[in-house]
Amino acid sequence: MSVQVDTSGRVDVVDVTSDVTDSLPAEADRGVCTVFVPHTTAGVVVNEHETRLLSDVERALERLVPRDEVYDHDAVDDNADAHLRAMLLGQSVSVPVVDGALALGTWQSVLLVECDGPRTRTLEVTVTPA
Repeated sequence: MSVQVDTSGRVDVVDVTSDVTDSLPAEADRGVCTVFVPHTTAGVVVNEHETRLLSDVERALERLVPRDEVYDHDAVDDNADAHLRAMLLGQSVSVPVVDGALALGTWQSVLLVECDGPRTRTLEVTVTPA
């Protein structure tokens, strides 16, 4: 199943947990849910959706891969930093499904991390039965 997500900033972290949950097939009682973002300038992670932590994530990405650095790819799209950041974050996560629900920890959420927005992004959600 595909899920559409609108992002609002160049770097943006969007909690997509409810979207992923809503897309689980009704017959998916147990298994593994894979959430994949088919874009080269966005990532998907599991972590806490807390405002200060999200600010920390944005600052950490800026420190690790500065926007104002000189990158060869910028001659093409001026977004090399977004590609590099997405590579660090990863394009997919796997979450167990137990009793038809995502088996996330107390503070865990599925987060789409936009690195080159604002854009409309697609998430591909699949469940492999156990």
